[in-house]
Amino acid sequence: MPSFDVVSELDGHELTNAVDQANRELEQRFDFRNAKASYGRDEKNEFSVLLKAQAEHQLKQMLEILTLRLSKRGIDPRCVDAQDSESNIAEARQTVKLKHGIEQETAKKLIKLIKDSKLKVQAQIQGEKLRITGKSRDDLQDAIAMLRKADVDVPLQFENFRD
Repeated sequence: MPSFDVVSELDGHELTNAVDQANRELEQRFDFRNAKASYGRDEKNEFSVLLKAQAEHQLKQMLEILTLRLSKRGIDPRCVDAQDSESNIAEARQTVKLKHGIEQETAKKLIKLIKDSKLKVQAQIQGEKLRITGKSRDDLQDAIAMLRKADVDVPLQFENFRD
């Protein structure tokens, strides 16, 4: 039976490139001269970025820069999940987590959309991805078109199409 997988994945290498570009832009900007502001990758979580600055208003500007750099590197801005900022006298910090993988709640929402569309396909959750099977290739292509139009809070990619 033909099938394909629906995933939401990020490229870690592109994330590293976006963080490096954002750091270079901070060095060039006049309002960040001698500000000791920087971006850094978190060692604990592969898909998170740590923003450090002297004040909270600088963190907001840094988040905009990072979002712009991520979108130029092909990472959808819907993946960005900015946590609350923490500040003390010396500096302000903020962790930005990037969502990857399809969560259970989102997967159930997608399955409900597929069932409501009356397409002749079946969907099942397999970890952080969704496998969709059907009897004909045309039904699967209709399912892909319907999922592309769906309003979901994570970007979707379609891979592993088997005939």
